[in-house]
Amino acid sequence: MLPKSPAAALRRAAPPLWIGLLACAAPVMAQDGPANDTPPPSAAVSEGEGASRTKVYQADFFIAFSPTTALDMVRRVPGFAIEEADREVRGFSGAAGNVVFNGARATSKSDELAAQLARIPARRVLRIEVAPGDVYGSDFAGRSQVLNVVTTKAGGIDGNLKASVTRIHSGRATPNLEGAVVIRSGQSTFNLSAESGRRIQSEIGFDELSRASDGVLLERRDKRNEIRERNPAFAASWAHDGGTNKAAHLNLRYAPGGFKLTQFNHVTPLNGPERDDRLTQDYSPKRFEIGGDLTRPLGGGALKFVALANRRERDDFDAYYTRQGEAVIGGFEQDTTSRYDEVLGRLTWTHPKVAGFAFELGSEVAYNKLNNATDLFLLGPNGARNKIDLPIDRATVDELRSESYVNLGRQLTPSLRLDTTLAFEVSKLTVSGDTSAERSLKFFKPGMTLDWKAGGGWHVQASMRRQVAQLNFYDFISAAELANDRVNGGNANLRPQRTWEARLTVERPVLGKGQIRLEAGYDWASDLQDRILTPEGFDAPGNIGSGTRKFVQGTFDAPLDTLGLKSTRLKLTGGWQEHSVRDPLTGQERPWSGFRPAWNWSAELRRDAGQWSYGLQVFREATSTVYRIDEIDRFFNSGPFGIAFAEYRPDKKTTIRLDLENVFDVAGQRQRTFYDPDRRQALASAIEFRHRDAHAAVTLSVNRTFGAG
Repeated sequence: MLPKSPAAALRRAAPPLWIGLLACAAPVMAQDGPANDTPPPSAAVSEGEGASRTKVYQADFFIAFSPTTALDMVRRVPGFAIEEADREVRGFSGAAGNVVFNGARATSKSDELAAQLARIPARRVLRIEVAPGDVYGSDFAGRSQVLNVVTTKAGGIDGNLKASVTRIHSGRATPNLEGAVVIRSGQSTFNLSAESGRRIQSEIGFDELSRASDGVLLERRDKRNEIRERNPAFAASWAHDGGTNKAAHLNLRYAPGGFKLTQFNHVTPLNGPERDDRLTQDYSPKRFEIGGDLTRPLGGGALKFVALANRRERDDFDAYYTRQGEAVIGGFEQDTTSRYDEVLGRLTWTHPKVAGFAFELGSEVAYNKLNNATDLFLLGPNGARNKIDLPIDRATVDELRSESYVNLGRQLTPSLRLDTTLAFEVSKLTVSGDTSAERSLKFFKPGMTLDWKAGGGWHVQASMRRQVAQLNFYDFISAAELANDRVNGGNANLRPQRTWEARLTVERPVLGKGQIRLEAGYDWASDLQDRILTPEGFDAPGNIGSGTRKFVQGTFDAPLDTLGLKSTRLKLTGGWQEHSVRDPLTGQERPWSGFRPAWNWSAELRRDAGQWSYGLQVFREATSTVYRIDEIDRFFNSGPFGIAFAEYRPDKKTTIRLDLENVFDVAGQRQRTFYDPDRRQALASAIEFRHRDAHAAVTLSVNRTFGAG
């Protein structure tokens, strides 16, 4: 159970795995053209709007930070934070993050934005622009900030190579190697990259199961988790920039993976002999992706076609062995194999001015299919392996989905802009195998954004839109969580959650080159997805009615030179949220299930002084809670999580960096409160507390860039 860090409260593995460890607008038409080495203030914004709508950071702004990659530069943009796209979202429209490259979105879903930015050498970046989302198309409508990385079209070869070694508290060390090369020739750019993606972790901890009525300790489990991960990735891309509205892109990515956990579990029950149980998780995922796009001028505007295909394969093995000495006297084993395929195509036409409006018309068609087989076995004392039939353990889920949309945008005054969108989504979903279900769904998704650039650097944006969540195909399928001694039921009758979202964002410059930003929001959700009791008696994903959510998130990011602290920058973030829904079991109002902490804060202090940089980031958030049928499951850290670093640059092309993760030796913790037979009982039956110490990890890395410049 790893403590949650600012980088990731939970890593992007399958949710049961890490729970087990814990226990609207048209784009500007020039966006697909090549980057110009001598551009106007913002080539991504049409004439007359650039000065008021786009904040430009020239390359000189980042000199003090001595960046080696575009990622280093983006992380230093005041008030901006990368928001990765949800790679599990089906289709292309809903899988956008908040970063574009030369005004255009990358034609990839599986490649993280941070990874793409890390492959671009800093010296190839001309400037970075931050503008409202409508500037870059309907995929970003309603976003108050989207960042555009503008690169040079100068020819040549550039790249970087990074070698690192990480040492954990047990003394074991893991080396890693990653590299990328960018080749620019004429109007074409080629990018090749590879990374080893190795990681090891050792956790020490315990579980204590107590009777809720009197606190008597029923069982203690002393645990040690040994974890090995390998996530290598290989990527290649080609881009051709032939001028305004004349562009083509092609990208390929292959990511084989592996995860192996072995848990040594010494069990001391209140009654009965002590045991030495074992938990094993051995996963072998693979991911393939190919995608591309083509843009051509048409009727004074741009016609763009996007095509993408990806495949995800899983081959998972889970086992829990109950042991007396070296003899296995019982337990469970589970085999899961699945294959998920997606193919999609999208066609859009955009025009900067149709009857006085910026105009975008588009349609997308996507086909998705999941084949899954799960086999759960009960182990006997003599090696017997008896299959347990789950309600839906073999199933095929497929969906044909289309979404068509039209977007209109207009500058009402020099400082005020209105953007509207209307999308219509149609899908046909079929479930076959252990159960049969078929349904057709249709949804209208309107939206409106009002963007105001006031004097004095003030920027205000208000938006309202309807969102329709996508169904997770794996929620249709039953599976056991052996690390948690429970079964998740499948639900073939799930319906998409629908939400009206209202947002208000206010930002302005502060302390010269800094920024202060405040975002507030309110959500009205219907058919809220949470946990329900199935007719077969299983806890499963389901719809529980209507709910509301409200939140406030603030950011202060500024240099402290004017306060007398030279070359020092402070970034503070903090947020609060409250959500409510009527519990279908108890009839009482309660928060939504999931990783939605009531509050969070972080502080980052960084100093850049010549060849040296150093800093500290501290992060903390409230408890996250999942309301299951017969338990309340809470996740939290024992204290603030900290990351410290020091960086030395002996020359312009070399960076030596030391990172210390988990500075304050924070533990990941979890509390499970059980009810018998379910939460309709006023009093709990048992309480389980889990504690995992990963301790601090030290990483030494050397990054070397090469090429002209």
